Amino acid sequence: MSTKYIFITGGVVSSLGKGIASASLATLLESRGLNVTMLKLDPYINVDPGTMSPFQHGEVFVTNDGAETDLDLGHYERFVRLQLGKKNNFTAGRVYQRVIERERRGDYLGATVQIVPHITNEIKELAQAGAKGADVALVEIGGTAGDIESLPFLEAIRQMSLELGRENTLFIHLTLLPYLKVAGELKTKPTQHSVKELRGIGIQPDILICRSEHPLPDDERAKIALFTNVASDAVFTSLDVDTIYKVPRALYEQGLDEIVVKKLSLNCQPTNLSEWDSVIEKLNAPTADINIAMVGKYMDLTEAYKSLSEALLHAGINTQTKVNIHYFDSEEIEKTGAGCLSEMSAILVPGGFGNRGVEGKIATVTYARENNIPYLGICLGMQVAVIEYARNVANMGGANSTEFDALTPHPVVGLITEWKDEDGSTQTRDSDSDMGGTMRLGGQECVLTQNSKAKEIYDKEVITERHRHRYEVNDRLIDKLEDAGLKISGRSMDGTLVEMVEIPNHPWFVACQFHPEFTSSPRDGHPLFESFVKAATEAHNLILSS
Repeated sequence: MSTKYIFITGGVVSSLGKGIASASLATLLESRGLNVTMLKLDPYINVDPGTMSPFQHGEVFVTNDGAETDLDLGHYERFVRLQLGKKNNFTAGRVYQRVIERERRGDYLGATVQIVPHITNEIKELAQAGAKGADVALVEIGGTAGDIESLPFLEAIRQMSLELGRENTLFIHLTLLPYLKVAGELKTKPTQHSVKELRGIGIQPDILICRSEHPLPDDERAKIALFTNVASDAVFTSLDVDTIYKVPRALYEQGLDEIVVKKLSLNCQPTNLSEWDSVIEKLNAPTADINIAMVGKYMDLTEAYKSLSEALLHAGINTQTKVNIHYFDSEEIEKTGAGCLSEMSAILVPGGFGNRGVEGKIATVTYARENNIPYLGICLGMQVAVIEYARNVANMGGANSTEFDALTPHPVVGLITEWKDEDGSTQTRDSDSDMGGTMRLGGQECVLTQNSKAKEIYDKEVITERHRHRYEVNDRLIDKLEDAGLKISGRSMDGTLVEMVEIPNHPWFVACQFHPEFTSSPRDGHPLFESFVKAATEAHNLILSS
């Protein structure tokens, strides 16, 4: 069977949840036994999200093959049992870069390089390469209908529909139905205009999904159908829900996957949502209630830690625990101290870059270590744990990372190329080097230490987790830290890089250089987060009993 394509676009406003809608539909099709893949096409000029501010773009999701991608790919992997990669997310910047490289090589034989056909052909080529081998490819177009940046992408998918045939392609448009409280009405005009915008460039949606706070009355549904030229049974609503994991069943109950299967003539089995029903059942029946502090510097925009928040939720689902995440700004802790964490069952310090707020994170580690509060450090959260231990336990005053203090007397964390050799010489990274794509990225194997908590948690000799960092614990200073009681519980396969540390005489103090949140899912969870949540529950119960 040739690959069928479902193109998902958005209109009226941004942040409607195209990624969740796309992932939910993919979940329904996967449950029917179809081989599904997903792509995200982003119209911005950045080559990838790797150097974009979390305040503007949210989290950078890292795939197993080391691609720095849009956070929607995180939703895709959490909803659908698939492992995505570099081919599943590309930007206008990457497209233009490839076209310009071809022009410089003379591949176009002197032709005038234009948006049509050269840019659109590149988009089509990349999309089809990412979809190769799948029964169904869901292709989400970033941005909003009417954005000037999206036009080449919309033109490309219009051409793909023409070339592949309407029987092999389907257009789904996600819109907003605003509710005017004063009038007590849902307004359909923005949806009508959004579809008109698409039709003006040659795209007629087959299906509409209308985001709304209120159910869509039949007469309003008929009105939308009339003015958008979409059959009324293909106009669906997506109501606000308390968890995104309820969206697949909500769309299934309206028959979304059934109409998609019919329109694309897909031969598949009936929908089976038993696994997802189990997830919701456990989510709705917690037996414990805990408070976890997440201490970082991007707390005004929690989308910067989307996968991490979801991983804690997954751990709660799989341990039947209600996990309440409380976000604390590390800069505030720098100013006022860590006493604000006194009501927390456990503490987590996530990854990050730059020295802003780092002393607040170190103070947080001290608070967790001295008060026997379960602590999980991830990426920078491990590095500040090592810095804190070096300063306050291993008597290495002034210990720091070279990222924050290039002249620190004890560089317990640094760029690999900045590590001091035994003769005292250093190799320094070129200051003119590009930042983008220069980190240690993607899935890396890690050997766990025997008789460690990490080994107990994973119950494996070797694990694979995803990385995104430039700095590592300085292996030359590890002996001093180990002599002071810090345990190295995970190393890279060649033994040169520290991947996990823990404090044996602490109830639960584990930190890792990698990002375990990128491989957590609601159905399967993740052993590290589940162990952390269990430790938090035990700490919470201990406080209650005392």
